[in-house]
Amino acid sequence: MEGASNKLQYWRLYLLAVVLGIGGSFQYGIQVSAIAAPAEHVEAFINQTWLLRYQTPVEDSTEQLIWSFIVAVLSLGAWLGAVHSGSLPVKYGRKKALMINDVVAVVAALFMLFSRAAKSFEMILLGRFLFGYNVGLGLSVHLMYLGESSPKKLRGFLTLTSSIFIGLGKVMGQIIGIKEMMGSEEMWPFLLAISGIPAIVQFVALLFFPESPRYLYIDKGDSEGGKKALQWLWQEDDLKQELEDMDKERESVQGEQAKTVKDVLTRRCVRWQLLTLAIPCAGVQFCGINALYFYAFDIFRESGVPEEQMHYLAIGIGATELITVMLCSLIIDRAGRKKLMGFGYLLMGATMAVLTAMLSIKDMNSWIPYVNIALIFCVICIYGLGPSGVSMVLPADLFLQAWRPSAYVVSGTINWLSLFLVGMCFSYVVDGLGQYCFLIFVVYCVFSAAFLLCLVPETKGKTIVEVTEDFNKLNYKNRETELSTKL
Repeated sequence: MEGASNKLQYWRLYLLAVVLGIGGSFQYGIQVSAIAAPAEHVEAFINQTWLLRYQTPVEDSTEQLIWSFIVAVLSLGAWLGAVHSGSLPVKYGRKKALMINDVVAVVAALFMLFSRAAKSFEMILLGRFLFGYNVGLGLSVHLMYLGESSPKKLRGFLTLTSSIFIGLGKVMGQIIGIKEMMGSEEMWPFLLAISGIPAIVQFVALLFFPESPRYLYIDKGDSEGGKKALQWLWQEDDLKQELEDMDKERESVQGEQAKTVKDVLTRRCVRWQLLTLAIPCAGVQFCGINALYFYAFDIFRESGVPEEQMHYLAIGIGATELITVMLCSLIIDRAGRKKLMGFGYLLMGATMAVLTAMLSIKDMNSWIPYVNIALIFCVICIYGLGPSGVSMVLPADLFLQAWRPSAYVVSGTINWLSLFLVGMCFSYVVDGLGQYCFLIFVVYCVFSAAFLLCLVPETKGKTIVEVTEDFNKLNYKNRETELSTKL
């Protein structure tokens, strides 16, 4: 009972996690899933606008190109936002950076909302780009802020709430996108603009929360301010251990300015942290989950699912991912990051290998498509329990305060450019390889699993300084060998 009551004392910290999740992860999830519902209405709007301007219907190839950019421009905006996540939170602080970012989301929502009235599909493009910027910056600063405010025993659980809210946003976007709600011809501008509401909620709520304690204590040198912020969030007076940990971290970066992206990419002292960050972050996009979502509807059709019920199965897939990410948040601080990611990638690779084989013989028996549906849900469950959420925890776990903002730039850049690359190239890969495209993802999953399980140290329950010491054994392994040989 005492352990439960100790965790309940952090209710303000949990509330902060909810506020940050609503303003960043949740609206990203909505944007990802809600854009699919009004596709036919937006394409019709593009055609009408083109006809009004040029007195001729738009060519199919041009219409498809415009629609593709509307979908893909979110990733480019998110990459730019991720790049700025290394400078804005350092200059203005985590809290103010998020509040500035909320204003960007509201402006984006207004562009989307009034695009039909202005007869401008370019406003949708601009709105999606700004929403992308909001997401790229918001997700990185969200994780930074929450990771720096959490005790090490809850750091994994709290930072994983970002994945929970992404999953929740996806499900919500799928639900409100059905024709009976906001997926109709009359309501599609409101559906595209609805992500502005969470931004307003976050902006108002953040007025009542303090700045990140570690930012105040370590970056700004405001010991008293950092201590007060910690006391307000944790609601405990005995902060001796945490303050000692922050003192050690401040001493380790004493006199050092915030590191640049170039430092993260080139300095030997963080080489293994960079590899441990880069491979799983790219793996979130290259593990095959997008291919799975693409193939899911074909498999559902082969199983005899009526077309009008497809959307409800999509909601079921989103709900499955949400539930498994929630389970991951409950076990991450017990099981550890290394096991969840490593075995997660390994099981995903094995399951997709079986799925590839079953897709190759799908016409041999009528029950095989149902097995394929079960395999799809298995992969999604594994993805939610491991790779999906744990990768978001890594920058907060692996890097000291001076390195952390630039580490988020690197992770965000890898994530968003990988997503853009997959979005632009995946259709060509599918056309060329068919169901065998999964084999590419199987190879990446097995490689990632081997790297994580065999080479990377665990970070569970350790302070940032302790994690850094573990990685230094890898970063300077060759140098130690050379010295011992000379001696």
